[in-house]
Amino acid sequence: MENIKDKVIIIMGASSGIGEVTTKRLAQEGAKLVIAARREERLKAIVESLPNAEVVYAVANVENKDEVQAVADLAIKKYGRVDVLFNNAGVMPTAPLSDARFDDWRRMLDINIMGVLNGIAAVLPIMKKQQSGQIIATSSVAGHVVYPGSAVYCGTKFAVRAIMEGLRQEERENNIRSTVISPGSVMTELYKTTNDPAFIEMVENLPADNDLAIQAGDIANAVAYAISTPDSVAVNEILIRPTKQSI
Repeated sequence: MENIKDKVIIIMGASSGIGEVTTKRLAQEGAKLVIAARREERLKAIVESLPNAEVVYAVANVENKDEVQAVADLAIKKYGRVDVLFNNAGVMPTAPLSDARFDDWRRMLDINIMGVLNGIAAVLPIMKKQQSGQIIATSSVAGHVVYPGSAVYCGTKFAVRAIMEGLRQEERENNIRSTVISPGSVMTELYKTTNDPAFIEMVENLPADNDLAIQAGDIANAVAYAISTPDSVAVNEILIRPTKQSI
């Protein structure tokens, strides 16, 4: 794809699933990558699997603004600019509100919302100085539709869409593009954060070629498309579901 080669791209939440596959997809296109997540051994393995790519990693928890800032600082030190930030980290504990799972609620707020804000805050001064850039965030179909058992998760994903629309309006004159990726069911490790044993067992027993979930590569292709468009074009939102998904 045009317009990806040599772009400096930060990917948060890069150690598995959508983040890992997107890293590999963009590396194929010649991007210069800085990947970050909490699991260092997974990051090392990804870097080692891409011997011909320009990719470095940093261990960072998106809940910690200083650690997120350090990732942006690494990109500047290594490559001198930041063209794209992909805010991809997220968790999905599920339970009815009556369970009053305060710790799960706080974790979702800190990772799904504050994690996105920490990323925006880290790169926005850089992009404003450059007068160019793109910030991408993973929302969800749950940012469009509310369903029982996931009220707080849905709330965090609605919030991501609102924040990203505010970012678009505030920074469009600085040539900073905003993109929200809203996946439906995807075969990644996110299901393990649901705290629902029955749901986890069901997902783990699905065949790899099931038609109830799309693959992480499908989302990586959507991210690559959004990045590849001309700087004068902002793909503000991509909603992508399995064909047979009902919501």
